[in-house]
Amino acid sequence: MSTQVRTRFAPSPTGYLHVGGARTALFNWLYAKHHGGTFVLRVEDTDETRNTEAARSAIFEGMEWLGLDWEGPGNEGDCGPYYQSQRSEIYLKWFEKLVEENCVYEDEGAWRFRFERKLITMNDLVCGEVTIDYRDDSNTPDMVIRRSDGSFVFHFVNVVDDLTMGITHAIRGEDHLMNTPKHLQLFEAFGATPPKYAHIPLILNGDGSKMSKRDEGAALGDYPRKGFLPGAVVNFLALLGWSPKDESEIFATAELIQKFSLDTVNRAPARFDPDKCRWVNQQHILELSAEEFASRCESQASPEMLNSVKEKVTLLTEVPDAVAFYLDSEFPINSDALTKVKGNESAGSLLNNLAAINDQNMIRMANCRQPVRHNNRCPAFG
Repeated sequence: MSTQVRTRFAPSPTGYLHVGGARTALFNWLYAKHHGGTFVLRVEDTDETRNTEAARSAIFEGMEWLGLDWEGPGNEGDCGPYYQSQRSEIYLKWFEKLVEENCVYEDEGAWRFRFERKLITMNDLVCGEVTIDYRDDSNTPDMVIRRSDGSFVFHFVNVVDDLTMGITHAIRGEDHLMNTPKHLQLFEAFGATPPKYAHIPLILNGDGSKMSKRDEGAALGDYPRKGFLPGAVVNFLALLGWSPKDESEIFATAELIQKFSLDTVNRAPARFDPDKCRWVNQQHILELSAEEFASRCESQASPEMLNSVKEKVTLLTEVPDAVAFYLDSEFPINSDALTKVKGNESAGSLLNNLAAINDQNMIRMANCRQPVRHNNRCPAFG
């Protein structure tokens, strides 16, 4: 095994990138970055009937949008190929090792792996010590690792991939916890050291139900379209099951890399809160400079106009409506709001300064129904 930390994310391109998968990828990436290691992306694309190019592209686009760099497709290292569909010869080689060691036997055309009938104890980096009893074969029958059609099952290829890619830490969802004893026995049969496992809590909806593909916030691809900042989504995903040792909640990605530790990953399932996700995004928007904010907004409004509404929006998609009063000559003015603004002693000078900056736009001011005068004075304030 490599002495350098190597983590991995192994999605299947059969649908969009789920927020749970994105969170798993992020935890693996943060752990590798924290330890100066490498994050590997490999694609489990052996299900030819369900794999799609659109899903494959969504994985790469989602990872790139989040800012996660990787060793793998598009950034090849020494452990490829990184698509399981291209690794058949590797799987055959390791299967033959099991045949030679009499660790497998044929059963109705398929091949089963012989479990050792003993207690299997694993020391999970999140869940702690877990022991599974494999002494009763009625509860734990020998595992099929190669189907009658010659294809290999997930458990076998997962272990071979981790072994041959030098993976030192496998951080994955808690739903894989009971698969780990199977994988540990395969590593033992190969005479190889397994990675250290860390099973992170699942993500639930606010009401405690399991998060489905149709639930709000489930599809990572929706976030850029809805006006979220990638750094804010990274921040929010990191808080789903992990927390620092203090009460802080808003982090730049570099801070997350510095602070991230498996020691502070929670055992309890994480609750997805759409309102908090938007709040985190708002905090990241407030951290943007006026220039950065303007560059991210798809609007014809000037940077000064955009910056004046920065504190009013939680999503970038809210910006066009927020600056509409500047650009729409027919924008309805709320009389109560106008009275309140007129009562602000500094409002006149602020609006006149804004008019001077934007005199070429010939727009109406927020509290004015008349066009901006060429002398750059706001009619409402003289």
